[in-house]
Amino acid sequence: GGPRRLLLVSNSTLHGGGYLGHCQEHIKSFLGEKVKRVLFVPYALHDRDAYARTARAKFESLGYGLDSIHEYCDPVEAVRKSEAIFIGGGNTFRLLKALYDNSLIQEIRKRVLEDGIPYMGSSAGTNVATISINTTNDMPIVYPPSLQALGLVPFNINPHYLDPDVKSSHMGETREERILQYHEEPNTPPVLGLREGAMLLVEGDKATLQGVTGARLFLRGKKPTEHEPGTDFSFLLIDSNLQN
Repeated sequence: GGPRRLLLVSNSTLHGGGYLGHCQEHIKSFLGEKVKRVLFVPYALHDRDAYARTARAKFESLGYGLDSIHEYCDPVEAVRKSEAIFIGGGNTFRLLKALYDNSLIQEIRKRVLEDGIPYMGSSAGTNVATISINTTNDMPIVYPPSLQALGLVPFNINPHYLDPDVKSSHMGETREERILQYHEEPNTPPVLGLREGAMLLVEGDKATLQGVTGARLFLRGKKPTEHEPGTDFSFLLIDSNLQN
């Protein structure tokens, strides 16, 4: 097995483009030529057949075959045989519950962290790659047995991170306020706010911000900081307990 390889995308569709259009070149260079087929996990959406059709059309246009895990009688076996895994977006609670229900948490961890197969997530699929789904934007429409997720990286992500609109009269909580409230709890890990169009590439112990929009980093007890594409975030891969 090789080191972990992750491509964690904030969103699957960017304004003006089609499904995964804004990151298709990143996907091709990430999966490379060794991967022939991708195992797709459509659990975050209710209509899994339609979701798999959308994903299959996209990946086939990039030169990869795609198998959807919901078409297998044995999802665990599908993960064990997979060359690469892509978990798509939708509702993070529904997704995580299905991963637990199908006994896939440990299996996916093993394939990615021990066997070194590429893992790609978008939106909810990025959320579940982290320590927990505490910083998702989604409604808890179902009840997973735990908020602990795959733990492929030792921090959390907030996909679709939104900056406060200074012109708006909406007085609701901003995304930043919600993340700061999370950090009021003890021992909470860093949170990387990935804007639409941003993604994080993790290769072994190296993490690099990619895409077009940048990210906002929240460390417990510190002021949030702003980061441009190309930023080296490798320090986030050191377990956050060591940072304190």
